[in-house]
Amino acid sequence: MSTLPRTLRNLRSIGLKEYGHQMQRGTFIGMDRYGNKYFENLEEELPRTSGWTRRDNRESEVLTGLSANTLGGLQEQGIRPIEPGWHAWMSYMVDKAPVDDKIMQRGVRHWEPAEHKPIMTATRSAFKTYSTTKNKYAPWQPVAAPRSSRA
Repeated sequence: MSTLPRTLRNLRSIGLKEYGHQMQRGTFIGMDRYGNKYFENLEEELPRTSGWTRRDNRESEVLTGLSANTLGGLQEQGIRPIEPGWHAWMSYMVDKAPVDDKIMQRGVRHWEPAEHKPIMTATRSAFKTYSTTKNKYAPWQPVAAPRSSRA
């Protein structure tokens, strides 16, 4: 919970319109190709919460991992992917954001897919395995003899 002076300082620095969406104050670091905006506040009191992202659907969340939603919920929300460089920065694997890192800025990474493919789990397009080998046994098909009618 923030103190009242801190809340008012945040409100004054980012404006009333953005305050309702963001609820955090920080410096804009950059934006990736998926539309995610990345921010940083080095004055944050709690450790490992200095960086966060605001998705293009205006959700503000501190990324310490995925939220504990069900798979259907993740699919419905349309969670956007995070580029590898930004993921490394958000997870505190590197100190420099991709916009400041010369290695990340200079070339195309051939190992990285050109376009993100959405996760199709729990949809009609999900991958379904099938067997190409012959079964080792045949299931038993019971055959009943016809009943004789006695009068």
